Amino acid sequence: MSVSTESQDSPEAQDPPLRMRDLCKASGLERQAIHFYIQQGLLPPGIKTGRNTAVYSSEHVERLHLIRQLKEERFLPLKAIKAILDGRDDDFSPEQRAFLTKVKEELRTGYEPDPEREFVPIETVIEQTGLDRGDVDEAIAIGVVAASADGRAVLQRDVWFLELFSDLRSIGFTRERGFVVSDVAIYERAMNTLFRDELALVTRRLNKQPPEEVADMIRGALPVLNAFLSRHHSDLVREFFKTE
Repeated sequence: MSVSTESQDSPEAQDPPLRMRDLCKASGLERQAIHFYIQQGLLPPGIKTGRNTAVYSSEHVERLHLIRQLKEERFLPLKAIKAILDGRDDDFSPEQRAFLTKVKEELRTGYEPDPEREFVPIETVIEQTGLDRGDVDEAIAIGVVAASADGRAVLQRDVWFLELFSDLRSIGFTRERGFVVSDVAIYERAMNTLFRDELALVTRRLNKQPPEEVADMIRGALPVLNAFLSRHHSDLVREFFKTE
């Protein structure tokens, strides 16, 4: 069904532009969460109206509502939400998508049912990690930690992130020195890109192999590749700061 040019150009047919505070109010999200979603590629940037200002549309509001629904009702991590929003399965042929589906089924059979859909009270997490409430709220706001509907608890499976961030705080990466939870965006972007490249490589090279064999290979490769990434990251840092 086509829409006439006249109706598209009509002022009455167009939504009024939204400023950031309007977008926050309409979506129920904090400014920092919206900026984080833009950085992660989950939300298109607004139209620039000045050096530090932009306007948004009802499409931004709808996208943010969908992100919240996928995160809070289906407990999907951001990388899974981004894949859904991007429609990235279109990168693969029908045969490759069928292959990936079979591999995912094989991988699921190798794991116990997820026991970590349980929630832990935020006060308990704060007591255990030593983080302040602002850190936990920011982690929830940007989507790296999922919260219960009433906002009083977080998913057990996400507590590891808060524990590791607590370690960074104790080392000296404090809020007073400018370090905030949303700084993890650089790692989220890098890991999303790496995972998509890995998936494409495995699909191209192994799509003719039995899915159960490929699933076993992936299980075996994970600890090896994780060790490689850890070692390589350490070597890059050491090489940069090495003194002759």
